[in-house]
Amino acid sequence: MRDQREGLAPPPRGLMAAVVIIFLLLILGGAGGFLVLQGKPPLSSLLQAGIVLAIAVTAASLLGGIAFRKRLPRLFLPGLVVALAALWVIGSVAFAVVYRSALQPGQRETAKYYLPFLEVFDPPLPSPENILPTVAPNQSGGISPEDLLSRPFGVPTATPEATEAPPAAVQVEPSPTTAPTLEPSPTPTSEVTLEPPQTGDTPAQSTLQAAARVRPSAHQLYGFTYVKQTWNNCGPANITMALSYYGWQEGQETAAAYLKPSREDKNVSPHELVAFANENSGVRALARPGGDIERLKLFIASGFPVIVESVLDAEAYDWIGHYETVTGYDDAAGVFFIYDSFVGVGDGRGNPDPYTDFDRAWQSFNRTFIVLYRPQDEAKVREILGELADPLRAAELAAETARQEAEANPANGYAWFNLGSSLTRLGRYEEAAAAYDKARQIGMPWRITLYQFGPFEAYFERGRYDDVMALVKSNLNYGGEYVEETYYWKGKVEAAQGQPQQASASFRQALAHNPRFTAAEEALNQLNL
Repeated sequence: MRDQREGLAPPPRGLMAAVVIIFLLLILGGAGGFLVLQGKPPLSSLLQAGIVLAIAVTAASLLGGIAFRKRLPRLFLPGLVVALAALWVIGSVAFAVVYRSALQPGQRETAKYYLPFLEVFDPPLPSPENILPTVAPNQSGGISPEDLLSRPFGVPTATPEATEAPPAAVQVEPSPTTAPTLEPSPTPTSEVTLEPPQTGDTPAQSTLQAAARVRPSAHQLYGFTYVKQTWNNCGPANITMALSYYGWQEGQETAAAYLKPSREDKNVSPHELVAFANENSGVRALARPGGDIERLKLFIASGFPVIVESVLDAEAYDWIGHYETVTGYDDAAGVFFIYDSFVGVGDGRGNPDPYTDFDRAWQSFNRTFIVLYRPQDEAKVREILGELADPLRAAELAAETARQEAEANPANGYAWFNLGSSLTRLGRYEEAAAAYDKARQIGMPWRITLYQFGPFEAYFERGRYDDVMALVKSNLNYGGEYVEETYYWKGKVEAAQGQPQQASASFRQALAHNPRFTAAEEALNQLNL
């Protein structure tokens, strides 16, 4: 035995050191990967280091094998090359599997930033032709969609031609070219309800038309700080941009921490943006459906920035919800100027968006808008809002607009969907369900229920639990697993069907995504488990 041991040459010290270093690097790399999967450090902080580590280990192994090839077995170096090639193949396959099945969408976006080719491993999404689950005709009892066309829901006041000047509160004054000073807001609330203006015998629409004749034909607001949104963050980015006009200096991270505790949350609703502004800044905000082009111009001309809920217009994206901040308009060019947190700001004024294109995209969200203003300007905002100052009247007028658009073009799915959303706001669930049925029969984008939850409410209130769960399933299959409302409505159905344990789990899952979701908390408390 002694002779045999003496006949073996000891391994080179350099090679031993290299093996130990490589072993330690592999341990560190494995620990880093484990931490990423546990959601500790962000992927962006480790991905680049992991790539460098893999290359370093490979290079060190090859260089060590070459340097000590004369003192190693004859087949060691070829074997090392084969082993490293096999490890790279196995590692690449494993990474692709982990990338596709274990990483969250935001992490995948970070990975693609460093390695764009990983896009080929993305999980498949529905094609743009995919739509919400359809519904059989006439599921709403005795009401058919066609019946809705003969029911005026909120006929505006008569609109004779006005010759007098608009009330003083609607007189358009030039807005400042620098950002107004941020001032404290008394008793902030998450929802603002304004009394409609007292206009005497002057019809509200006539007041709007009269105001339009005295506003400038073009106007631009200045003083915004442009915010380039991070992953899936257009809501926080836009409320940050709009507040910056009033001197707000916090970043989008502040808004995101309040609005979407879960980074993967696909949706921030308008009422959440309003609540953030009212509860955290000196600025007031309110949201209404049923806006119109002329009213937006009056807000801008009067110095009030407006956020609209619309559709992203970007190459390589199909229909996807998106917030935009309106900063100006030009009647001669027929465009609004948009600060777009995803696309950019064009020449600095904002990206020009033709009125017709703007309205077509805006219609997808019932022409919902958020206006921001200082507390002392509430009277002027009220006058511009007119009848829209009252949230219920705004819903009635939005329903009437949608009804007229559906009557003009019965194949316009968005008109029917908006009609359903407005009727849901009014608590007219049977009629709302009929309108939603028609929209689904026409075909709606599969993402629409990631942002708008009126169909869940209308069907639930009508006891149509199978329809609610069909929409829940659609959401869960296509990104809604990160939307707290998906689990809320799932839990509501489970509770209604006598499954309190399952309902409790669903409500808790909704709260895990967003602890501020008070409706889920109230529903959970009502279970009395």
